[in-house]
Amino acid sequence: MAGAGAAQARVVSLVPSLTEAVAVSVPGALLGATEWCSHPVDLDVVRVGGTKNPDVRRIIGLAPDLVIANEEENREPDLAALRAAGIEVLVTEVRDLPGAFRELARVLAACGAGRPGWLDDAETAWERVPPPEARLTAVIPVWRRPWMVLGRDTFAGDLLGRLGIDNVYATHAERYPRIPVEELRGAGADLTVLPDEPYRFTADDGPEEFTAPSALVSGRHLTWYGPSLAQAPAVLGAALRAACR
Repeated sequence: MAGAGAAQARVVSLVPSLTEAVAVSVPGALLGATEWCSHPVDLDVVRVGGTKNPDVRRIIGLAPDLVIANEEENREPDLAALRAAGIEVLVTEVRDLPGAFRELARVLAACGAGRPGWLDDAETAWERVPPPEARLTAVIPVWRRPWMVLGRDTFAGDLLGRLGIDNVYATHAERYPRIPVEELRGAGADLTVLPDEPYRFTADDGPEEFTAPSALVSGRHLTWYGPSLAQAPAVLGAALRAACR
């Protein structure tokens, strides 16, 4: 694996937010990425399937030095098959904002990059988030049919907590529990936070199920750990404030 200051690695990324981080920070390093890797918008690399169903043979054929994965987004059998083919796999684990910053630095160093300016900007942006004047409770659905919400130990839940939003299901035994919508309505939350990914909640799809105000937020700024983190406090804060007016 390459280290900071080492030769640039040839990389396949199976994590959309890390794809963006590598593409922006180490131009030319990426050989392949998943169909879900939508940023940068002009990314021109070989597509290797989805996060849950990557084309392992195609990845092996690209002969990368490194495959970047995530313990939550990617399946261990696929990663084991890549390792068996002699490919190094770096598996990230991100449960909160400090963990995201650590893992981003580790990934970029493994790709042969120095520390990018956007990573410093992101850390500074979150350090400058003022203490909330008041805290609100929220349910945070991430899927519909069936309804699934943020539970314990999630990166998105940690971001919202830093912005004054306490997840009603933060102590649930599961990280992404399935909760009937009737129970969500009865949870007594001050707010419903509806991101536009992984499920694309919109003004016409989601808010009608709840009596509490709904905040429609950018899923990329709520769930991605990469360059978008520098703008996330402002983007998310504006959406949350708009819902509370």
